Amino acid sequence: MARRRIIAGNWKMNKTPSEAVALCAELKDLVKNDDVDVVYCVPAIDIVPVAEAVKGSNVHVGAENFYIEDKGAFTGEISAPMLKDAGVEYIIIGHSERRDIFSENDVLINAKVKKAFASGLKPILCCGESLALRKAGTYKEWIARQIKWDLTDVTADQVKGLVIAYEPIWAIGTGETATADQAQEVCGMIREIIKELYDAAAAEAVRIQYGGSMNAGNAAELLSKPDIDGGLIGGASLKADFGQIVNA
Repeated sequence: MARRRIIAGNWKMNKTPSEAVALCAELKDLVKNDDVDVVYCVPAIDIVPVAEAVKGSNVHVGAENFYIEDKGAFTGEISAPMLKDAGVEYIIIGHSERRDIFSENDVLINAKVKKAFASGLKPILCCGESLALRKAGTYKEWIARQIKWDLTDVTADQVKGLVIAYEPIWAIGTGETATADQAQEVCGMIREIIKELYDAAAAEAVRIQYGGSMNAGNAAELLSKPDIDGGLIGGASLKADFGQIVNA
């Protein structure tokens, strides 16, 4: 069975609520594609207006972060039940910016993955290497370790509903892009890791995105590779180019 393509926009810390609604209106007719899961992962304050703005369209709503408790004294955090009630379906977990800037480690990321599944959210789990690791030639071991840690105690059935985003950190927001062959090499390796950890059925079902300066110009080549099932798009998700990526 062919895996369904998933193109997710990661808006990061961009767009006020009114700007977010305007962007949804601008993109509405550009992202129509019933053969692709289109997701807008938006800042927490934009979730409610975006969920309302995309109602009745083919767009799904995602969040960029959450905390592992349902409620309580966790100032500044947002919970899975809050996200679900607001209309969120997908949640980005372990983005390199959360790992690097906010010091999220694999123990917390693993807890978030398990909490997302338990709460009925679909995780988009990010993994990837720095330029130093790429140059040292140890990036494969690094990514394998991230995945094994982050999926500790996650079941094969859950993994079938998982999205993994391979994001080489050296290609995020830099204009640098892994070549299609470099991206395929790692995405194929990730699928093999899932096969080793679980089974062939889980490996066949899991969807793997490439994230790292995918744009309208290179999307078609990247998406033509057998183990690249979509993209996690940063800057290009904030403009009309996103529609070209969805339809690449």
